[in-house]
Amino acid sequence: MQIADIKPGTGNIDLKAEVVGIEAPRELEKYGKKLRVASVTLKDATGTIVLTLWNDEIDKVQEGNVIHIENGYANTWQNKAQLTLGRQGKLTVLE
Repeated sequence: MQIADIKPGTGNIDLKAEVVGIEAPRELEKYGKKLRVASVTLKDATGTIVLTLWNDEIDKVQEGNVIHIENGYANTWQNKAQLTLGRQGKLTVLE
């Protein structure tokens, strides 16, 4: 799949893309737990999309990495499509 094909509500996303930006992680508390969340900008030949990463997943990626997302899904945040791993998704750093 390519970024241009991703629309909100799309599931089972399999995507390879380059990490071109990482926002500083934000901390929040949910269900009595302290969590970290960060927005990562991904790019392929067809465009860019924001990937939301939580906790340890944030530490796996750096700008310039090519990553593979398996079983991700897209939702909407602030009127834009946004990619997330959810519970079933998997992120692998390729290079």
